[in-house]
Amino acid sequence: MRIGVNTRLLLKGRLEGIGYFSQQTLSRIVAANPDIEFVFFFDRKYDSEFVFGKNVKPVVIPLPTRHPILWWIYFEILLPLYLRWYKIDLFFSPDGWMPSKPKIPTVNTIHDINFLHNPEFIVRKMMRKYYMHFFPLYAANCKRLITVSEFCKNDISTAFNIDKSKIDVVYSASNGLYAPLNEAEQQKVRAEFTNGKPFFYFVGALHKRKNLENLFRAFDAFKHKTQSDVKLLIIGSLMWKDRDIEAAYDNMVFKSDVIFTGRLETESVIRIAASSLALVFTSLFEGFGVPIVEAFAAHTAVITSTTSSMPEVSGDAALLCEPTNVDSIATAMESIYTKPDLRATLIEKGKIQHQYFTWESTSEKLWTSIKQAASAK
Repeated sequence: MRIGVNTRLLLKGRLEGIGYFSQQTLSRIVAANPDIEFVFFFDRKYDSEFVFGKNVKPVVIPLPTRHPILWWIYFEILLPLYLRWYKIDLFFSPDGWMPSKPKIPTVNTIHDINFLHNPEFIVRKMMRKYYMHFFPLYAANCKRLITVSEFCKNDISTAFNIDKSKIDVVYSASNGLYAPLNEAEQQKVRAEFTNGKPFFYFVGALHKRKNLENLFRAFDAFKHKTQSDVKLLIIGSLMWKDRDIEAAYDNMVFKSDVIFTGRLETESVIRIAASSLALVFTSLFEGFGVPIVEAFAAHTAVITSTTSSMPEVSGDAALLCEPTNVDSIATAMESIYTKPDLRATLIEKGKIQHQYFTWESTSEKLWTSIKQAASAK
């Protein structure tokens, strides 16, 4: 069998969430199936580290997919031609994009449909239109559809009128490097980033969906009530994505206690996670929420939202709060800070919850779906 794979998000030094999902699953699937030939389709020059085995043939379709018009040319015209030229038997896409009318069995992965619930979060009108038009077709016309939580399975099924029996839940997982630190190492991290003070942290894009406006307001409320020396670390790009986020920060009383680190290497993020009071990840919407699982692996507490997939991923190992309720977030922060026994209990529960999410399990379930699509008539 010859399997074609959309690998356009395997970018050296720029592996975001879906790119990392692609790397972790594909590397394991390729290694476990040496008798299968995989053709990886890149949209630009690739790095050899992403050619995971001798059974992988890398192919560049020379059109970087950076704009909706280029998406259309790449997936509707060029990719179908390449699938024929390379005699592909089955196509797998880990990032949602695929030919809208595939001629061969296709397994697609739609991580979430946040664009449908919150279209205003996608600033560019042409991108919104592309998502709204093509993703229902992608969901309808693939042989098997993968998603990353039961919440997303139900959401996609309802929104796009897709039979649930066609949708397979394949959970994501954390970077395997996340691990706890001893107290001496934690003190070094605090000295490096917060002048020795305890801290909460957020990691992710500075995007409207991540609810930073209410996080800033909640941290202000927490600081006002506790009069503590606790800091808030924001890990992510320093470029503001939304004027409302910038305004919320500018209006803070305790904004001097908010520390923007910018984007950091994974090793630094791991050290910060393992040295924190808690991750505060109170997004408005998540298809999965990898930072939650990463925090569990680093043996730190988690504060997250009652919405979308986050209760499913966190189980009983996190404090859940209403993301649109500032007092709810502030109260959760106060509980973590003032109740060390509660924090310790959450950490122990997080260790257990983390065991449900492994790349080995993810890859095995994904490969089962691919085999099922290949054998279906």
